[in-house]
Amino acid sequence: MIQRPLGIFIVCCLIPLALAYTAIKLEWLPEHTTNHGQFLQSELRIPHFQASDDTLWTIAINAPDSCKSQCDAQFEALKNLYVALGKHQKDVALAVLNRTTEEFSLNNYLNYGLDAKLRPASLYLVDHRGLIVLQYQYFNDEEKNRIEHKGLLKDLKKLLKYARSS
Repeated sequence: MIQRPLGIFIVCCLIPLALAYTAIKLEWLPEHTTNHGQFLQSELRIPHFQASDDTLWTIAINAPDSCKSQCDAQFEALKNLYVALGKHQKDVALAVLNRTTEEFSLNNYLNYGLDAKLRPASLYLVDHRGLIVLQYQYFNDEEKNRIEHKGLLKDLKKLLKYARSS
């Protein structure tokens, strides 16, 4: 009589394990993800990154000095993205990567140098420890950029929602 509950318990544990093993072996994994940005190929951290205590995420733009018109367009888009965050602005900081000259107003931006090869004028989501998580590349087509920026907003709002629930 005691054997039957033990047998049911073992079967209930083995069936999910067998299904998971089968799914992995037969490559039944999803082909896409829900994020709109691209994950970086390798882990990349910003050295000496300093986020304030209430900042959860940072939007960084890679703006080397050689990037002029593209970066100027991205700076304008970044200002609009920041406004679009609305009540979430307090949780998000803005940063500039690889800019040595200050031709523009850096009033809201933190400035960091980075040795890694990053695409000029691309936007990056950085967590509160300085880990670059997602990349949103710059396109010469304005419509593609608008779609990329909407994706960044969706990803960021989803990440902020998850941060609040944990």
